[in-house]
Amino acid sequence: MMSFLTTLLSFIVAISILVAIHEYGHFIVAKKLGVKILRFSIGFGKPIWIKRFGVDQTEFCIARWPLGGYVKMLDRRETEVDEKEQQREFTSQPVWKRFAIVAAGPIFNFLFAIVAYWLMFVIGVSGIKPVIGNVEDGSVAARAGLKAGYEIVAINQHPTPIWDVAVQDLIAAVVDRSQAKIELVDNQGRKLTRSLDFSSQTGEIKVEQLFKQLGMKPWRPHVAPVVGTVVENSPAARAGFKKDDIIVSIQHKKVNDWVEVVETVTAKPAQTLEIEVLRQGRAVLLKVTPDKISYKGKEIGRIGLAAKAIAPYPEEMKVMHRYGFTEAFPVAMGKTADYTALTLKMLGRIFTGEMSIKSLSGPVSIARYAGYSASAGLARFLDFLALVSISLGILNLLPVPVLDGGHLVFYIIEIIRRKPLSDETQETASQVGLVLLFSLMAVALYNDLVRVFG
Repeated sequence: MMSFLTTLLSFIVAISILVAIHEYGHFIVAKKLGVKILRFSIGFGKPIWIKRFGVDQTEFCIARWPLGGYVKMLDRRETEVDEKEQQREFTSQPVWKRFAIVAAGPIFNFLFAIVAYWLMFVIGVSGIKPVIGNVEDGSVAARAGLKAGYEIVAINQHPTPIWDVAVQDLIAAVVDRSQAKIELVDNQGRKLTRSLDFSSQTGEIKVEQLFKQLGMKPWRPHVAPVVGTVVENSPAARAGFKKDDIIVSIQHKKVNDWVEVVETVTAKPAQTLEIEVLRQGRAVLLKVTPDKISYKGKEIGRIGLAAKAIAPYPEEMKVMHRYGFTEAFPVAMGKTADYTALTLKMLGRIFTGEMSIKSLSGPVSIARYAGYSASAGLARFLDFLALVSISLGILNLLPVPVLDGGHLVFYIIEIIRRKPLSDETQETASQVGLVLLFSLMAVALYNDLVRVFG
């Protein structure tokens, strides 16, 4: 229950912040350009709090449903306009003013992302050094010359102090189908350079399976595959597992450590597995079917076992990724630009069919990630806010009527034609845009429900 409340509260806080930033962009630019603002609302539906400010008595309100917001300007299409206030009516403004007001919302999302990343880097993000663990024979990583124990220090001349950064750079190369030039330090401290070339890869891109596609894993402390706890009434208990059982193999494949046990079981929800254990020196074959559960937006298997001993990461593997007060600003700008470019490329791959539309996430996934990041600390929550803010900015710039990007297209057409499109044409286009937007939202929500319920 507490986890649900944390997730819900984190989601409401995150959405409220991002909507407020977006709408404030519209609000402040419209106000500076002389357009009258009637209402600034966080949320939709019936207002639950209203306060009026300023000479114009602009209404600032919080509405019942916190899944969006809007700025209501004086607009002849929605209300009668007094002749004395005609010059402050939105549609009467020169096209460049209307363009600036509409574009300000997404722009403020990108500016907020820079500020959030800057604060995140000043606070510092804890992480693990990107040291390579197991490398499968014949895999992409093995053919490139990557070996267990090598530390990735840079990718395409971009320093990678923690795995988070290294993974993002690798994903960028995969999505771009380009080459990743990797700078490494081997077990003896020697500097090496290797390349992962994704230019010839074809087929659907699945960034969530990055390490599986590369054939390597991040280094983790060794945990012996010895059972420490068997959860009552779990699949493992029903299958006959006992404390101190040593797991030897799963599906006739030898197991070296507990991580392999977890990875194999989580990847096989609702699939019966044959697991060989060593019990008091005697080999015992057990059959178990993992329960299917939802975890971090994915369907995984769980049988109800815990290791006898969990080895923590040694202190020398832990890194606090941070920058100085002024040094963090250009880094934040670069990260915002990089993630914006990566998101645009991923969207392009979805539209061309190279990435599955299942990659789209909706409000349920966003709420879950909000909860996870909030529980991980302020720096991680800021990272989450920046990512979603960038996504919100990009979404609003899509050339779909009813979105900011659609209105910007109308204004570009107006500049070219030297006259606006008729109200009827804009209304028809907006209706089509509304259908497209709801269709996109429906797909994203469907993906969420599949992740939760399977």
